[in-house]
Amino acid sequence: MPYSLNGKLVVALSSRALFNFEEENKVFEEGNDKGYMALQLDRLETPAGPGVAYPLVKKLLAFNSDGEHRVEVVILSRNDPVSGLRVFRSAVALELNLTRGVFTNGAPPYGYLKPLGAHLFLSANESDVNKALAHNFPAARVFNHSVMDAVRHPHELRIAFDGDAVLFSDEAERVFQNDGLDAFQSHEASKALLPLGDGPLKPLLEALHQLQSSSVNMPVRIRTALVTARSAPAHERAIRTLMSWNISVDEAMFLGGAGERSVPEIFRARLFL
Repeated sequence: MPYSLNGKLVVALSSRALFNFEEENKVFEEGNDKGYMALQLDRLETPAGPGVAYPLVKKLLAFNSDGEHRVEVVILSRNDPVSGLRVFRSAVALELNLTRGVFTNGAPPYGYLKPLGAHLFLSANESDVNKALAHNFPAARVFNHSVMDAVRHPHELRIAFDGDAVLFSDEAERVFQNDGLDAFQSHEASKALLPLGDGPLKPLLEALHQLQSSSVNMPVRIRTALVTARSAPAHERAIRTLMSWNISVDEAMFLGGAGERSVPEIFRARLFL
């Protein structure tokens, strides 16, 4: 039967990000495809342990806990279909309700992101993230410290957005790069009432805002932050752009180029996009 993902937050991620396939991955990286498949088949009855993205996925799926299907998590993997058997069995063992996956047996999987309607692709592999970005799909890398952050905020999913040419269009960034800071400030002050164009991550923030608004009584809450190198008076255009989108964020940080790396760590963002 046809099934629509419209209106849902769709997150695609690699199997290695969700499960601990580090030992198996070493065989794969050595170019021993047959050895990798044999190892996965041999361990078919042994569920893989949680990977670095497991706490994040657990929180995302908690938004479906009342029976309303708000979030769809899809496995997007360069693994072979045999390994896919172990992926889904591992999901059952870890009590993750995953039903969709794409396994390409080494072929680039990124072309499936668009038809799946994915808002974001997550991977533990930096190369995979960069390739997805090169194909104009929003992507982010998950790190080991994500597990620690999940413990600090067990009932919150914290996501920070870089507002400079990522959440918003790169119109203002081009002015800064071509003409400098003074021209940028003047440009943004004169266009304070004119909303910025959409950046590549606007659909994700929009989906998160919708999810946040429709799940008031869920066991997990979303907390979002805007992090930007803007400072007054350029801050006004950013806020008015969000208002024009009918989207709000919980925190906004106008840093004027200072502390952009450390602030998301203080915010304890699970993802900084």
